[in-house]
Formats: sequence, C-alpha cells, structure tokens
Amino acid sequence: MKTKSRHKWLEPHNYLSLQLWETLGSALFNLLIFFMLFVYLFPMLFMVATSLMEGIQLRDRNAPAYPSQQVRFEYQGKEYLVYNVPINGGVRQLALVEPKQTSSKFIDPQNPEDGLIPWKGSWRQLKGVYRFHVTFDNFKILFSSLRIPEMVKNTFMMTIISEIGVLLSSIVVAYGFSRFPLPGGNFLFYVLIATILIPEKVTLIPTYFFFARVLKWQGTWLPILIPFFFGNAVYIFLLRQNFKSIPKDLDEAAMLDGAGPLRILFQVILPQSWPTVLTVSLLHFYYMWNETRQAALYLSTRRDLAPISFGVQSFQSLAPIQNQLQAGALILMIVPVIVLIISQRYFMRDMVVTGMEK
Repeated sequence: MKTKSRHKWLEPHNYLSLQLWETLGSALFNLLIFFMLFVYLFPMLFMVATSLMEGIQLRDRNAPAYPSQQVRFEYQGKEYLVYNVPINGGVRQLALVEPKQTSSKFIDPQNPEDGLIPWKGSWRQLKGVYRFHVTFDNFKILFSSLRIPEMVKNTFMMTIISEIGVLLSSIVVAYGFSRFPLPGGNFLFYVLIATILIPEKVTLIPTYFFFARVLKWQGTWLPILIPFFFGNAVYIFLLRQNFKSIPKDLDEAAMLDGAGPLRILFQVILPQSWPTVLTVSLLHFYYMWNETRQAALYLSTRRDLAPISFGVQSFQSLAPIQNQLQAGALILMIVPVIVLIISQRYFMRDMVVTGMEK
C-alpha cells in the first residue's frame, strides 16, 4: 500500500499539478517582491519626476503624475490650450479660443477651417490634453543661483582631509585596544563606547564656544576637520572588533622575522582588514557629504567655503519651490549613489583571514 501511495504522486496529472503550484507560487512571490520594491523606491521616483516638471504643471490639479506639458494649438498666430471637451455624446480634443464662465468657444485642431465651435459649461472643469515633456530648467536655475562646482570641490577637500585624519587616528587607537594589554584598557574602551550615547546637542554649545570664541576658528574648516584627527568612537569600535578577529599567531610570526608594532599593523593587520577599512571610509564619506549642522554653525559667513549640502539647503530655505527642491535633493543624491554602486562589491563583504573565509 505504501508503494502504491508513493507512486501515486508520480502520475502525470499529479506531477503537472505540483509543477503548476510551484510556478504559481514563484510568480506570486516575485510579484510581491516587485510590489514591495516599487513602494520602497516610489519616493525616489516621485523626486526624479518632480525635478523634471515645469512649475505650471505643479499648479495644475488635473496634470498627470509624470513630467508633461499641456498640448497647445496655434490658431491665427496665437497658441491655445487643448482640452477634452464632452460634446455631442462624445469627447473631442478642442483648443479653447474664447473662455467664458457659462459658455466658451473652441476650435478643432484637426479641422480648423470649420470655424469656432460653441460649448455651454464651465471650461475650468475640463481636463487638458497632455504630452510627455521633460525640462531641465530647474537644474539650470540651481547651477545659475549656486556655485555648484565650487561647493562640490569644497566638499571633496573636506572629505579627503577628514578621511585621512579619522582613518589614521581610529586605526591606531583600535590597534592599541585590540593588541596591547593597556592598564584599564577595557574600562577606557567602555568609556569610549559610552560617548556614542551622548547626544550631539549636549556638546553643541560648549564646542561652539571653545572653537569660535576661544580659538577664533569661526569662518574656517578647522572646527569641522580637527575633531576627526582624534578618532571616532563608532569607527574605532568597528575596527577594533575586526582586528581582534585576526589571529595573534600572525603577529608572533611577524615578530620572529623582526617586525615591529607599526610594521605588523601595516603589513599584517591592515591587509586582512581592507573591507572594514573601506566600510569605515564610506560611512565617513556619506557623513561628510550630508554635513549641514557644523557648516551652518561655522561657515554661514563664508559661502566660498560652504559644502554642497549646506549650499543646497540654504537655497531651498530661500526658494521653497517643490520642483527646485526635488532637483536640489537629486543633485545631492547623485554622487553618493555613484560611489555606492562602484564600491558595493567591497562594502562589508566577507573578510578572508589566513586563506579561510570567516
């Protein structure tokens, strides 16, 4: 009996039913994934679409959601907007020539020789005829109003300088915590990690007073860049955890060959930790690219030193126009997205230690 019941599923019609269910289940699962992906990416799609719209489309409640322009028809040397007009039991695309409150006159773009067509009703209730149309005027306004190339250069300069400082300091501190038996080392590490929990708003006023009033660094990059040369608690934690995962046998082998601590760090530890170092570098790059708070504090009087994020944000606060806001946000997103696409192969990938995958 067991043999018969087991072979029953191998019959052709049962096998086809099982295959159909598997295909249907895979299709439904893929459909769900695509739907969730669309919902997740919809704000970005809306941002791109809005940045390519004209201002008149944003004020038109009947306009479609994609970049478009209402169709126009030239009649007797003038251009008139085309609407969908319900007339004679159907809907015709007619150009509005003489708009009035209760009755208007239209012209048929297909047969203008027929003359004006009277229509009773409020023309404001009519929906226009639109065609796909993309404009880059919003980006032209941004580039003409802001010194985008100069601000991008400032951002990259700040990022490179602070990147060097934060990597050198964080790597050295993480190396010390992971490899050397410091007196009270665990306590100092816990104190360092505890600083992550301190909100920046708590230290905002003291640090501003110290940098601006005591050191007179107002209007310079120094208060933004110098703190990074003393490390970052989050980066130190990530690097220290990675360094601790590397076997100390490699250090001992290097010591037998006469290598000192710095040589061990640069020739043994770091070659095993490039994915983590790259991750820290990317995190810092994204932080500096989106930096606005420190720039608003110390660079508000020096627009020639302002980074791209602060410059675009200042422009958006002065000209809160939706399509230009979205165009500015799109400009800010382009570079981080390109950097992420280029470096995604290495971003937090599995690290290889001594030839074995962790």
